[in-house]
Amino acid sequence: MDIKSEQIEAIVKEVLANMNGTADKTAKAASVDVPKTSRAAMLTKLEHYDIVEFPIPELGDDDILVKVEACGVCGTDAHEFKRDPFGLIPVVLGHEGTGEIVKMGKNVKKDSAGKPLNIGDKVVTCMIFKDNPDITMFDLNKQNVGGADVYGLIPDDDIHLNGWFADYIVVRGGSTVFNVSNLDLDSRILIEPSAVLIHAVERAKTTGILRFNSRVAVQGCGPIGLLCIAILRTMGIENIVAIDGESKRLEFAREMGATETVNFKDHKGIEALTDAVKNAFGGYLADFAFQCTGSPIAHANIYKFIRSGGGLCELGFFINGGDATINPHFDICSREITIVGSWVYTLRDYATTFDFLKRAKGIGIPLHKLITHRFKLAEINEAHQTNLKMEGLKIAVLP
Repeated sequence: MDIKSEQIEAIVKEVLANMNGTADKTAKAASVDVPKTSRAAMLTKLEHYDIVEFPIPELGDDDILVKVEACGVCGTDAHEFKRDPFGLIPVVLGHEGTGEIVKMGKNVKKDSAGKPLNIGDKVVTCMIFKDNPDITMFDLNKQNVGGADVYGLIPDDDIHLNGWFADYIVVRGGSTVFNVSNLDLDSRILIEPSAVLIHAVERAKTTGILRFNSRVAVQGCGPIGLLCIAILRTMGIENIVAIDGESKRLEFAREMGATETVNFKDHKGIEALTDAVKNAFGGYLADFAFQCTGSPIAHANIYKFIRSGGGLCELGFFINGGDATINPHFDICSREITIVGSWVYTLRDYATTFDFLKRAKGIGIPLHKLITHRFKLAEINEAHQTNLKMEGLKIAVLP
């Protein structure tokens, strides 16, 4: 075969380019057609979004432009939609988002865990750390990220594209971003809420009470409680009782790994409800309990379900839900109940979540079933109203 020197040179260049990955990266960069503007769902007044067109700004050297693929609707979004407790209106919400990198500043090389980033990679964001630069990925103090800014809860500014309820989001330098290209879209939608529960379970483990053979009660079977059950099941905990007032949610609890369920509407009074929980555990009280509702009454009740020397993780009160009435002597002191609170997550928990999602899929937990509704961006008002009516579990918004 007669191969000319020019052909040989071309072949060598192609092989070398493929070896160092530049050909693929260049091809991806060249194939991305970034528009001049992006739609965003702007919450302009209580219970109302307007779809607004904003210019896509020039990126800084440390910034990333992401094309949104989906974003889950969180309970925090519902609070802001209904009451604006954070005083953010007008604002582009959405923090449970994921999408594809379409443009990057020249300084962007790796994600927050040290994994390479390229055009075309799938990513999620966590926080912007301008308020607390001491929080790092490998912070041994495991400080939670409650003091940092959250995409989707950032006040409107001249960038505008600060939330995931949009076609594009600008990820600013100094943000936490993770390459999750090895996860499917449904798993990526569930990353942020799952991280909340990974953190809660890690907090629970600090008590030394939560073990493989523990009897565990999970009160509240919305997305948070159901994810809690799934995480416990992936850890090997098999004796899980779910407590809720909706039969459909209790059915989901069994699919996530609960062995027994208790519908509190079937029992009148706390003594009858306690007996039902005890019977579900074969005549025993729980060794450990997770309180996943925002109800002060539910918090007051859950102490009755826990044995002496047992433990409790309270994570249901992301915002102020009011005071709970308990008796410290009978509920805590005389029975030596160990209590931990949990709020958001650490960066290390966020990364651990990726392994949980892969493990859950591997053992057959159908997490994708938690995403019960999908709405287009133009239907975002309907999506939030559906969420407020509790007609589904996790609701996703797609461009």
